[in-house]
Amino acid sequence: MDWKELRIYTDHNNIENLGAALISVGIDGIVINDPEDIRQFAAEKSDSWDYIDDELLKSAASGEPFVTVYLSDDDAGAQSAEAVAEALGRLESLGIKTRTESTGIREEDWANEWKKFFKPQPIGTKLLIKPSWESVPKGCERTVVELDPENSFGTGRHFTTQLCLELLEKHLKRGDRICDLGCGSGIIFICAMALGASCAFGTDISEDAVRISRRNAIKNGVPENSFDVRHGDAAGDPELHREVCKGFDIVTANIVADVLLHMKELFADIIKPGGTLILSGIIDDRVDEVLENVKAQGFTLVEQLHRDIWNAAVFIKS
Repeated sequence: MDWKELRIYTDHNNIENLGAALISVGIDGIVINDPEDIRQFAAEKSDSWDYIDDELLKSAASGEPFVTVYLSDDDAGAQSAEAVAEALGRLESLGIKTRTESTGIREEDWANEWKKFFKPQPIGTKLLIKPSWESVPKGCERTVVELDPENSFGTGRHFTTQLCLELLEKHLKRGDRICDLGCGSGIIFICAMALGASCAFGTDISEDAVRISRRNAIKNGVPENSFDVRHGDAAGDPELHREVCKGFDIVTANIVADVLLHMKELFADIIKPGGTLILSGIIDDRVDEVLENVKAQGFTLVEQLHRDIWNAAVFIKS
């Protein structure tokens, strides 16, 4: 069987929208390559060159952001191509411009070609996120969490996840009970457990995310009796809201601004007095709106981080 490598280009501000649109039409195994992320990482981690492939550094110097999709030459590939066209049509209707390039690739090469984009990713001062095919760098003393790219958001590469984890490792205390709303791949609550949390509860509106996050947690040695993940909208579904325990020490949510605003009353309901709320995924244009609405629910802003166009914040419940 032959394969076609389809590269879909867009700008930095819309690369995540492109990835989400492809996932929404059932395209799995996409690879997001944003040179701006690599350039930023290289600037911040100038002493960590071993974490970045030389070829990626060269391509990041002048490259454009793109998403890679692999299409087979059979009926399944044809259906996938139609789905890609549908996704791009949706983006076009929203004013998001894309362009595509395609090349052929041999079957024996394609399975490993995309893996070069995923290297061990140090985050904060304590964590290292790595895919299963990469080894832990020699001499690494960080807490290692293993996550493979799938069709759920969260591999540690995006600024929003990095900001959330940096704040989590700073504010988490051993034995804390954590709730992660919109858990995606499970990366945040899995890292929390690796750093010493006693138990975790996660929710996500994607059934795939629930399945994947459970699998990732078990793969990383999280005891099955110490975590639970539920499908649904905890803020909009009264039944699920009731099932979410109260009195969490830490609640995290790495989601877009509109969803964070939708959840603001839920935050206040499930965090114990003096507990910590960590929010991420907030673009610059919405940060003041989100912060003020959350503070109005009885929270005090204690820390804020910014990277590129993204913001994260820590609150304490009064």
